[in-house]
Amino acid sequence: MVDAYAGVRSLVLEFKKQGCSVVRVQSTREVPPVYQSAPFVRDDFIADIVHDGDLAATVDAVAALAPLAVVPGGEVGVEFADLLAERLGLPGNGTTLSTARRDKHVMIETVRAAGLRAARQLRATDADELAAWHRDLGGRVVVKPPRSAGSQGVSFCDTPEESVAAFRALADADDVFSQANNGAVAQEYLPGTEYMVNTVSRDGRHHVCDVWRTSRLSANGVVDLCDAQLLIDSESRDVEPLRDYAFQVLDALGIRHGPAHVEIRMTPAGPCLVEVGARIAGGGIPACAGLGIGESQLEWTVDAYLRPERFHARAGRAYEVRRYCAIAGMVSPVEGLLSEYRGIDEIERLESFHTLATLVKPGQGIRRTVDDLTFPVLVTLLHDLEEVVQRDLNTIRHLDGAAFYVLDRGVGS
Repeated sequence: MVDAYAGVRSLVLEFKKQGCSVVRVQSTREVPPVYQSAPFVRDDFIADIVHDGDLAATVDAVAALAPLAVVPGGEVGVEFADLLAERLGLPGNGTTLSTARRDKHVMIETVRAAGLRAARQLRATDADELAAWHRDLGGRVVVKPPRSAGSQGVSFCDTPEESVAAFRALADADDVFSQANNGAVAQEYLPGTEYMVNTVSRDGRHHVCDVWRTSRLSANGVVDLCDAQLLIDSESRDVEPLRDYAFQVLDALGIRHGPAHVEIRMTPAGPCLVEVGARIAGGGIPACAGLGIGESQLEWTVDAYLRPERFHARAGRAYEVRRYCAIAGMVSPVEGLLSEYRGIDEIERLESFHTLATLVKPGQGIRRTVDDLTFPVLVTLLHDLEEVVQRDLNTIRHLDGAAFYVLDRGVGS
């Protein structure tokens, strides 16, 4: 598994549960800072191979262990997983379209070239060109890093001046993986509800494992901040067009094997791609999908790589939601040294409450929430009724706010 950091440990453990030994391959010499607080559990792996730039040596080291499959872990490892699988002659997506599976601009252009609806965009390398493009386009523009992940560095800009400011903040900076942005990508803002479609593929045949509807709010200067996602039934009216469009996107990007996380806006004119990750969904989504459905991308990914006959026998069946699940992030409006949270007990008494993860603990510094890397608390809800989960999501948002966070006196604001 390439770049199997802590966020994909559930996938590592699923392979181990099926009797596999897992080899960890790190595609970069150093662990990216975003993973350094909890990089991985060494005992999960029989070997840990760090690629130091010598591709032949890394391929030989992996080949010596006679692997059955090469699986991407985190987003940063997608391209190297493609390369390793190709060199080892194992099922994979090849390297021809690897860049399109990572670079957001190339991704959208590749989808457009396949005849699919795609956002208007610009690869921004010059502030004046970006300002002129935004003026001609009109409306709201999204400025983002070309190769980052999650919502890190994403800005929603209503004026050319805001776009230029967002571009200048990104152009010479590094992304979440400590790789240089070398500019930014500017795209038209897509109106409508955003969905997450999680799939697994084998031999070009795709299967939808789960679909999530996101909720969004405007907070801390971010006009379109995703604060929660809710697992929806496969019979929901939007799922069929989302599925059909997602499968066409996977084909356009050459994703024939393995998991993918497809983010799509259901605009008034139909589905339109936000972006794709050619790996399992992050943020604990597969584990929560398992709670609601009974299985997730984890089991489907293992089948796709190890038991393709079982994958093909089941692929295409609609999933059934047994219990509705949601993941909500608390949105901190404050910054400083956290003393305590006020209202955790009320959240824990909610009818659909399942778990609560405190990512920023009392005594630590807390920041304003501006993306999915800065949620201080994550709450998982689970219930037989979707209405109860939605009510409790609304209650969580009611409880959230400045009064929820107590800062040390004289620290922060």
